Amino acid sequence: MKIYSEFYPGDMLLRYWTDDAGRIGMTLIPAVMKDRVLDKAYTPEPLVQLHARGDHLPAGYGNGHTLATTAASAAQRLVSQQREGNAVITVTEDAAGRRIRHRAEWEPGLEALLVSCVFENRGSEPVTLDLLSSANLSGITPFTDGDASGALLLHRAASMWSAEGRLKTETVEEAMLERSWTGHALRLCKFGQVGSMPVRGWFPFAALEDRKAGVTWAMQLACPSSWQMEIRRKDDCLSMMASLPDEDFGHWAKTVKPGECFETPAAFVTAGIGGVDRVSQRLLTAHRRNLPRPAEPLPVLCNEYCTTWGNPTHANLERLAESLDGLGVDFLVIDAGWYRQPGMGWSDCGGDWIPEEKEMFPQGLKATADMIRAHGMKPGLWFEPETCGGGSELSHRKELLLTRRGAVIDTDNRRFLDLRKEETHAYLEERVISLLKRCGFEYIKVDYNDCIGVGCDDPDSLGEGLRQNMQGTLRFFRRLREAVPGLYIENCSSGGHRLEPSLMAVSDMASFSDAHECAEIPIIAAALHRLILPAQSQIWAVLQAKDSLRRINYSLINTFLGVLCLSGDLPGLNAEQRRKTEEGIAFYREARDVIRDGVSAFFGQVSASWRHPEGWQAVVRKAGSRTLAVIHTFGGEHPDRVTLPAEAGRICRVMCSEENRVTLEQGQLTVELKAPFEAVAVLMEE
Repeated sequence: MKIYSEFYPGDMLLRYWTDDAGRIGMTLIPAVMKDRVLDKAYTPEPLVQLHARGDHLPAGYGNGHTLATTAASAAQRLVSQQREGNAVITVTEDAAGRRIRHRAEWEPGLEALLVSCVFENRGSEPVTLDLLSSANLSGITPFTDGDASGALLLHRAASMWSAEGRLKTETVEEAMLERSWTGHALRLCKFGQVGSMPVRGWFPFAALEDRKAGVTWAMQLACPSSWQMEIRRKDDCLSMMASLPDEDFGHWAKTVKPGECFETPAAFVTAGIGGVDRVSQRLLTAHRRNLPRPAEPLPVLCNEYCTTWGNPTHANLERLAESLDGLGVDFLVIDAGWYRQPGMGWSDCGGDWIPEEKEMFPQGLKATADMIRAHGMKPGLWFEPETCGGGSELSHRKELLLTRRGAVIDTDNRRFLDLRKEETHAYLEERVISLLKRCGFEYIKVDYNDCIGVGCDDPDSLGEGLRQNMQGTLRFFRRLREAVPGLYIENCSSGGHRLEPSLMAVSDMASFSDAHECAEIPIIAAALHRLILPAQSQIWAVLQAKDSLRRINYSLINTFLGVLCLSGDLPGLNAEQRRKTEEGIAFYREARDVIRDGVSAFFGQVSASWRHPEGWQAVVRKAGSRTLAVIHTFGGEHPDRVTLPAEAGRICRVMCSEENRVTLEQGQLTVELKAPFEAVAVLMEE
């Protein structure tokens, strides 16, 4: 292999390699590490991994495990490469006319590349793709001798309902990625998600860290449907790939006719100095480019779900709105149940989206929205527009519903709309968008509470049907913003099952989790700082009249790890509890530019159990000359005081439940910790 070309996107070195046969591969390193690259005996994988129906299957005991590393990938030959502005376009093709246009793009201020591929069939016969990679990065690690035994860590982010974003770290040896003695047998770690909840089990994220060299490579895929990632090795270096699922893993196949093209979802790719905590922040710069309101202050919200628990009425919403007077809340969101029919729960009758105006909203839903506006807040409304409950009329309209093998996909309490059809979008225009406009709602919470599974009927494959349907979801989100100018859009899926870049790009914010009143809220919220922007992470403070001031302080400070959203028994709070709430909102308003624009660092030691957490944690977030430190204790043992680095000269504001002693000396913040389950927030500036 020899160096073909080099580019410098920001502080990284993007290097392409070729061999005498014309194959080409890609590596990425921090530019400052250029002179530390070792002369290692390894073969970079081809730039793009693909497999089509009828191609040879992989060797090295890979068949049935992967469709990468096949002869089809190796058959691609370099046709051309050119730079177009801040993008490198590399074109490869094989003898059968299967051409691939690989794009690696960057922008000033971004610390990550955006990588994707377009497949073009220039042959005379249809090609059925079973795998096409979005990004394939080789040469990990070029900084440590041999196979880097004991040096490499694999980081992934696991996710379950109300437990999103747990970082799981193992050595490559523990992950069974240690090379074989001959290099013949393929080593592989493959993971992903099948279905319409793309963050259920795993986030589409992976990082490889060379802890001896102090360098980490990280990758994230922007995909709202099924996806997969693979970490592979045959020799002394590893490769990392992100893609749509292959036919084996997610029943995805796509037939591309002569003259047609197919484009992959984009992947974010970076390499930087530091561990996963630092380098994950680099990927988030690619998210920042999609913020719909990058310069606006973060709002203060209230969602009534933990106030009415699915039974919102004009009367109880008016009582709630009155209790919010003077708090400076920007939005009051009506959650599930406003359409509820007699004898049915809120999840049984979703889909028709007809307000219940006999008992719940006797003056009409618009009157309630107007009442919220009269209290100085913007009204919001909950929908689950992509599904319908079994008690709805919509559930019987099979022509608008997804099927698998001819039968309507029915998960016992949900059926799914076919977002590939114009008739479906017309229905949503009438029942969702028209209602928002007619009543003057300025915020929509888009929830999604079940999973389609492997896919839906499509001539190509179940997985391709699913992919197309979820592209229809993205289209609907874009239509919302187009049809209702200024509309705020919340991305929710039983909390955090949709926290992936493509859906985040069409949303103002997302529900970070459904852990409404749980002690583990700050643990989840901090973990998500590696995966989504805190400016898009809506965190609930559910305040109850029975709560102690310590508990209310804890709940409010949780929200300083994202966007503040109140809920609970807000009308029942006493004077002291209300003063603490006012203090929390005032602190948040003063610190929200740091929450929006900062970079996070992580400290502490938290137990393996999140449900019964022990230990402590701190997140120190810096933006320009200002720094926000958010510290929590949990159960069990924790230190009496912690000292954290803080590039600041003075303390601007402190919030705590008691007189926690807080000092700042020579760039070191020291905070006394007096009790379990307490929280302290400190805002500083240089």
